[in-house]
Amino acid sequence: MSRRTRRAAAAAPGPSRPTVSVCRGCCCGTPKIPGVDHAGQLAQLHASLDECATVRAVECLDACEHGNVIVVQPSAEGRRAGGRPVWLGLVNDPAALADITAWAQDGGPGLVDPPAILELYVFTPSRRIREGLEGGGKR
Repeated sequence: MSRRTRRAAAAAPGPSRPTVSVCRGCCCGTPKIPGVDHAGQLAQLHASLDECATVRAVECLDACEHGNVIVVQPSAEGRRAGGRPVWLGLVNDPAALADITAWAQDGGPGLVDPPAILELYVFTPSRRIREGLEGGGKR
């Protein structure tokens, strides 16, 4: 590989597929949110999105009042098309999880509009919280 090729590869902006970050901190993913199979929720995302999105469990996103929180981040192509991370809260229903899965499978933010029902789950966290996840850092 030439230096030019390595530099071009290193400069590639972001992942080539969407990233689904699942909060599993102090509240999300714990018995504090009853009636949800938290382990099953994460396993379902991994199984359903293995071929088309990166699924990662992250530490507390500091948006506990919205637990369970899932953030769908665009692929590099989606970001170039104007997509931005979408924060979804109160994802405690299997139907919401199915809608998130279908959206990520179809391309996610910037490439495909989310199912309309997901608008009920969207919230905007503080800038400090957003920068913690979107800047690559985990809390």
